Amino acid sequence: MTNGFLRVAAVSPEVRVADVDFNVGQIIALIDRLEKDGVEIAVFPELCVTAYTCADLFHSAELLDAAQTGLKKLLKATEGRDITIIVGLPVYDGGAVWNCAAIISRGRYDIIRKRYIPNYNEFYERRWFAPETQDDLQTFEVAGVRIGVEICEDLWVTLPPSCRLTLAGADVIFNLSASDELIGKWQYTRSLVAQQSARCICGYVYTSAGRGESSTDLVFTGRGMIAERGTTLGEMDARTDSDCYVCADIDIEAIRRDRMHTTTFADCARANGIHSGMPTGVISTEPMDLTHRLRRYVDPHPFVPSDPEHRAERCREIVGIQTAALAQRLSAIHCSSLVVGISGGLDSTLALLVAERTFRSLGIPADKIVGVTMPGFGTTGRTYENALTLMRRLGVTIREIPIADAVMQHFRDIGHDPENHDVTYENSQARERTQILMDIANQTGGIVLGTGDLSELALGWATYNGDHMSMYGINAGVPKTLVRYLVEWFADETADNELSIALKDVADTPISPELTPADADGNIKQRTEDLVGPYELHDFFLYYTLRFGFRPARIFYLARHAFEGEYADSVILRWLREFFRRFFQQQFKRSCLPDGPKVGSVCLSPRGDWRMPSDASSALWLAEIDELIEKF
Repeated sequence: MTNGFLRVAAVSPEVRVADVDFNVGQIIALIDRLEKDGVEIAVFPELCVTAYTCADLFHSAELLDAAQTGLKKLLKATEGRDITIIVGLPVYDGGAVWNCAAIISRGRYDIIRKRYIPNYNEFYERRWFAPETQDDLQTFEVAGVRIGVEICEDLWVTLPPSCRLTLAGADVIFNLSASDELIGKWQYTRSLVAQQSARCICGYVYTSAGRGESSTDLVFTGRGMIAERGTTLGEMDARTDSDCYVCADIDIEAIRRDRMHTTTFADCARANGIHSGMPTGVISTEPMDLTHRLRRYVDPHPFVPSDPEHRAERCREIVGIQTAALAQRLSAIHCSSLVVGISGGLDSTLALLVAERTFRSLGIPADKIVGVTMPGFGTTGRTYENALTLMRRLGVTIREIPIADAVMQHFRDIGHDPENHDVTYENSQARERTQILMDIANQTGGIVLGTGDLSELALGWATYNGDHMSMYGINAGVPKTLVRYLVEWFADETADNELSIALKDVADTPISPELTPADADGNIKQRTEDLVGPYELHDFFLYYTLRFGFRPARIFYLARHAFEGEYADSVILRWLREFFRRFFQQQFKRSCLPDGPKVGSVCLSPRGDWRMPSDASSALWLAEIDELIEKF
């Protein structure tokens, strides 16, 4: 295991039925390739030493003896190697033949017997093999990881052994299978494997028999996959793949952190009388090897739906959550009026779109939504025109209230020089806008709909008691990268061409609070990402900080892979430090957040998802980042 990742492989070599020498030779040849790929544990198919389709030959002394000889050859072949292999073979013992998995490492082995022997398919395994009936749980430690093994049918039963093995501490389950090919069967199997990895909070490595198996009655095509916590990391189809294996890195640290955070996991183990053999440490204390190359995809945008085929479905789901939340709040307080500040930026645009859709679902006219545009010292023509277009096309009530005169009066009242464009200059505008929205809400008997997003909450990029405050924060669970994605989706979905053009321009507009004057050409001068860093980096940092509690060095390691070729190491580290500095320093703003709906696995509500003292120290985290900065 390196940096908390275990490299595994699902392998489906070519076999010859009952030709043990050939089959073992294929396995040994593959060991060399797998080891060069850095694989630490590789699983081969069920009964691969003899082939699965030997039928009555499984009761042949000649074949059973050959299988034992083949096992000895494999023991010899693994001597002095770091790789562990798991192979299937028949074993005669105690007057019965057993369908077994041999875990082989450095010339030594352990045997696991198949528990559930099917009698319902064309291959009547009960004819040849006895089922394991002992109730012991066997987990094994390999490369600092606890593993468990089940064989084919074991996964398909009502209570798979993997459930109890993972409760006993197994981080990864390996499954040796020989599942035949039938219409629709693989889709079911891959779903089953992925779901089991999610239910058991584990890695799951599955492989099946393929090339060379008898086709007398059945077809075996050599399928395989690697899953982790419900996500497929890699798949293999020996019919079309030139390689007969797939390998990937399983995140053991993420698995252990998820189990620690999901307290019902340990509760379930205790309720079933299972003692966990899980290592006492959540992660390895070894220094990180930041040059190690990962064999898995690291999504640079973990909050954004990655499957384009399901884009519309996911976006409808996200917006549906927001809409249902807002509808419930309005119904609960008997309110049929909303006030929204519209800047022409991403966040207020999404809030307005959700508000209009909510009112439509409740049968309330859109003109009950009061959209307020409040031009100030930094408002540009681009955002102003987009704000007006959005409100006009959505049919909401439009109010325009310039704030310059009121803010200038405020500057005179407090004795502030308007030429000094400091934080007072900026925040005075934000608080003036919030005061206007609150007072209009009083006028109309409505509530102020907040527009701030999850990324801004993480960074504290909001004026305290300014845009930080509202009566319901509809975007509180939506990070900036997802806000942009949703606005683009709305643009593609609408039949209103003028609205679509405006939405696409909003998505392309540089992110800015527009609190300082524009440049000489009237363009946005104050760009948020120049000041606090790229939101795609901050959203990446936020996800791995909140979702898994990873330390800065590991987040940096993952970011290097996710953003390779886009950001230099020094840039990633600069903004990683800024993220942790601001994340700790700005907790006081999150401690008094308005209500707002959670839409994904990460949220910062002080009432549920994130509870941290406002005076917590960031020293440990910043010190680790500073050490990295010295190296890079």
